[in-house]
Amino acid sequence: MAVHNSDATREEVTIGLVGADEFVQKTAELARGSSYPGLRLVPAVYRREDQAPEAAHKITDRVDAILFAGPLPYDIAMKAGDLTVPATYVPTGGPALHSTLVRGIRSGVIDPERVSIDSMTERDMLDSYAEIEIDPAGVHFVRYDESITPEGYLKFHLDLFRSGRTSGAISTIPTVMAGLKAEGVPALKMSPSPLTLRQALNTAVLTASGAKFSESRIAIVLVQLADSALPPRTSPAQYWYQDLRLTLHRELLHDARRMDAIVLPHDQRSYMVITTLGMLRPVTDDLAVAPFLARASASLNVDLEVGIGLGRSTVEAENNAYRAVSKAAAEGARQAYLIGPDELTLRLPASPDGTAESVPARTAESKDQALLRTLVEKLGEEGADSLVIDAERVAQLLQVTLRTARRTLQGLVRAGLAWPMPPSRSRKVGRPPMQYQLLGERLEKTADDNGESKS
Repeated sequence: MAVHNSDATREEVTIGLVGADEFVQKTAELARGSSYPGLRLVPAVYRREDQAPEAAHKITDRVDAILFAGPLPYDIAMKAGDLTVPATYVPTGGPALHSTLVRGIRSGVIDPERVSIDSMTERDMLDSYAEIEIDPAGVHFVRYDESITPEGYLKFHLDLFRSGRTSGAISTIPTVMAGLKAEGVPALKMSPSPLTLRQALNTAVLTASGAKFSESRIAIVLVQLADSALPPRTSPAQYWYQDLRLTLHRELLHDARRMDAIVLPHDQRSYMVITTLGMLRPVTDDLAVAPFLARASASLNVDLEVGIGLGRSTVEAENNAYRAVSKAAAEGARQAYLIGPDELTLRLPASPDGTAESVPARTAESKDQALLRTLVEKLGEEGADSLVIDAERVAQLLQVTLRTARRTLQGLVRAGLAWPMPPSRSRKVGRPPMQYQLLGERLEKTADDNGESKS
């Protein structure tokens, strides 16, 4: 079954989550329902906002973009500098204040008519109070400002409460919440809504994809004369053969100019075209038609074999191009192959009246998928409510050593079948065990995809 190319070419994107434990856990849970198939998460938990730069720098070499829990840790990290990947943050205010006010009314923790609120614009405050039909005349608020420290926000709340002008506080900042609790001030945490978190996560994914697309995705096209184009007994030194190669070179240059590409002789029977994915897309009708194949084959009246390799580096793209042209040669039909990172494989026809067809790179379940299926099934047999697991539990379920269990979990993370999670809070002495979220739903998606490809 044909697969739409815009979905088929979506590659793996790794997002770093930098924030308090609650933010990381909640965002990871929401991300499990993401429609982006190649999404991976790397958590970096801090206890105080001033630890955001250190937490972010620990994961920069493992992620494509970073999502901070809010504007405060984002700004602190940006001021520290040296962040080598793009970053964004979860915005404050909006629906979060409305839901917090409703919780305040129901719980009686604070009087919404006499409260102090931080990280809030006047517009958002007025809109939220209008929705619950309460007069905000006695409400004190301060908008987010990067020049205000957490200590400054805490002082804002404490001064108002101690002077009797408020019944309590609403804050977005974990350290401020901790300070209010220590001082005995009634307070509610204003957490972003699930919708806000999803939108922020989507922004981070788009930011990461854009960075990878513009900076590191290279396309190499190998165009070679098929064996059928050559007589049984011929020599590269023959005049007609040299003329054929020069003609092929001219034809390739015609389309290569449209891609701002470089055309280089590769060997006696092939040429290498080097460009970027962004320049390749218009020439191939968004990866729906093979470049060069129809026009050059018709002009030269010979069979050509075309393989396209995509990669984050020139070496990766070139290796994928060799694999792709080998598949094209083996098929012997008027079509090209494209191979990209993470076993992405597309079959591209020579003319627009065909369709680019996705070719499953693995027809059988991989070793990592089989291990994940075994773990999910064993947990299901035991009636487990969660797919969060650590190495000790894996060792018990699979009857393997703890070292093997750790390698198994790390392999599932590399395969995109599990996400590392923050360590659990344990009363045991020593370092808490690393936990992993098993992505059992990705087994179902794999099975569905395989079923569709056979229909």
